[in-house]
Amino acid sequence: MIRTRAPSLTARTVWVSDIHLGYRHCKADYLLEFLAAIDCETIYLVGDVLDLWSLKTQWHWPAQHSAVLRALLEHAERGTRVVYVAGNHDELVREFAGNAFGRIAIARHLTHTCADGRRLLVTHGDEFESWIRCSAPAKLLGSASYTLLLRINRAYNVFRAWRGKPYWSLAGAGNAFTQPGVNACLPSRN
Repeated sequence: MIRTRAPSLTARTVWVSDIHLGYRHCKADYLLEFLAAIDCETIYLVGDVLDLWSLKTQWHWPAQHSAVLRALLEHAERGTRVVYVAGNHDELVREFAGNAFGRIAIARHLTHTCADGRRLLVTHGDEFESWIRCSAPAKLLGSASYTLLLRINRAYNVFRAWRGKPYWSLAGAGNAFTQPGVNACLPSRN
């Protein structure tokens, strides 16, 4: 069993996305700590849980990645509803939509109903980005750029840790900076 202490966080629903198990820069330890602390009714795994793109080029699967899967299965065994919605890095999982892995349901997308009755579409979102779905060069360029960005981020965070500073995501900052430009270049969906 992964959990070593009683949960300290309670929520009705938790969304977790872009875990990238199988990728060497995956932060599985942070996720394990979170999963040990949370008690909830539903966990949505919203895309890129597995990084099949990375695993295809270089096999990397440390014990922490298996521990994340075990922790998710344990949540499901204890009665938490766990639903896996695949993304672009694990798109092969979409072929299994409507099935389950143990007690983890696999869905292409679904609708979540909030406590106040609002309805939310749960999907990874890559299906709406035609430049990802349709362009092999865009996939390769994006994957190589992301890998470089994470290597720089790792080195930068070693320096930050040495200075006593907390972890900072260069990828998150870069995405926030570039997203308006990407949106401007994409065709209008009106």
